[in-house]
Amino acid sequence: MFISTLDLFKIGIGPSSSHTMGPMHAAYRFRTTLTNAQRTGGIPHATRIRCTLKGSLSATGRGHATDRAVLLGLHGHLPEDVAREGLDAIVARTVGQPAVTLDDGRRVTFDYSQDIVFDDGPPLPQHPNALILELLDESGNPIVTETYFSIGGGFIARADELAEDGENHSPESAPRPDVPYPFDSARRMLEMATASGLGIAEMKRANELTRHAPATLDAGLDRIWQYMRRCVMNGLEAEGVLPGGLNIPRRAASLLRQVENTPECADTLNIRLCAYAMAVNEENAAGQMVVTAPTNGAAGVIPAILYAYMRHEDSRPEQAREFLLTAAAIGGLIKHRSSISGAEVGCQGEVGSASAMAAAGLCAVRGGTPAQIEHAAEMALEHHLGMTCDPVKGLVQVPCIERNGFGGIKAHVAATLALHGDGQHFMPLDHCIAAMKQTGEEMSTKFKETSRGGLAVSIIEC
Repeated sequence: MFISTLDLFKIGIGPSSSHTMGPMHAAYRFRTTLTNAQRTGGIPHATRIRCTLKGSLSATGRGHATDRAVLLGLHGHLPEDVAREGLDAIVARTVGQPAVTLDDGRRVTFDYSQDIVFDDGPPLPQHPNALILELLDESGNPIVTETYFSIGGGFIARADELAEDGENHSPESAPRPDVPYPFDSARRMLEMATASGLGIAEMKRANELTRHAPATLDAGLDRIWQYMRRCVMNGLEAEGVLPGGLNIPRRAASLLRQVENTPECADTLNIRLCAYAMAVNEENAAGQMVVTAPTNGAAGVIPAILYAYMRHEDSRPEQAREFLLTAAAIGGLIKHRSSISGAEVGCQGEVGSASAMAAAGLCAVRGGTPAQIEHAAEMALEHHLGMTCDPVKGLVQVPCIERNGFGGIKAHVAATLALHGDGQHFMPLDHCIAAMKQTGEEMSTKFKETSRGGLAVSIIEC
């Protein structure tokens, strides 16, 4: 099992990795499929494209900008490109176009107001996040049909790419037997660390070097950290009310000012961590640039912990790489053995995974052993088990923004506790991940990013 750090941490756009970035990638991929098929003479004359959103993508797609993401993907835009200019600006000049122009110059009709269907029927059995893209002939009959699943963190897969055993495999997370340390469990990871004498980041780096040149890997890791830092700083400078109709004010900048004006406050660390994490998720809620870590809904936890460490502790620049490699090793295990998708397992798979990854990264850069790092990750994840994903009005705002702050605090506590132990503990990380998967499977769909239960239906409208 191999998931590259550079794939797990994606530079993109808010408000959701599974509901915005994933569908944009899927629509872009369908566009490429049509272009390639036309070049080989496999497509007769066609009139239009239709997209049907299923499951959670239908339930909360409007609040997560899924429809706009599909529009932009079909018109040849990818999340990182959109992040540079802003989603709203590109949508404004694209939404009225009556057709999609493919790379070969052929134009296919696509009416944004009619050709995106929000299907309230049952989800597809393979995954709750599905979109069906079709090329239709003049009679409305499908000529080309592709079904894509947005499996969390911006990853997508077709039905044939999903593993038969139900694991969240995708083209970016395919088995790679050629890596020197092919650990697919925390137990194997610790065994390999003991046998090799290497740390988790060192093993992860060795695996990455089978895919990336050293300079490419280092540049990629540095770029991820630079974008995370930029996102924190952007959020700390922005104020106002978040879009979407809940009238939620941005609070990160105010929180940081308060703690800076009262440095003697006993809760300085916690407030700083909340401010840093909330800054990122306020940017995400506003549809601005974020880094999936491992998802957009949980994008604030890892940057908050890493930003606080790099700014306030005795750190070295290269430690950001060690932090990210360690975090990615843990995130890859969680994605492989369970899920990072809120639509599949609830928020335990998003903020819970992010907290575990952040705890592992912090423990590593503070000198933790592999056993202590595994313990830190387990503690952070354990105390998110059962957490539901029930965003009010389908927006990644309540409870998501504050939840990232709490995830950061738990990550910090877990790393600290682990460093005060010897790495020996009762509950292995593998068992904790298995518990998360089982809990997610038994959790009602009302609590898995559909906004049909929990907090999402507890607001009385006057």
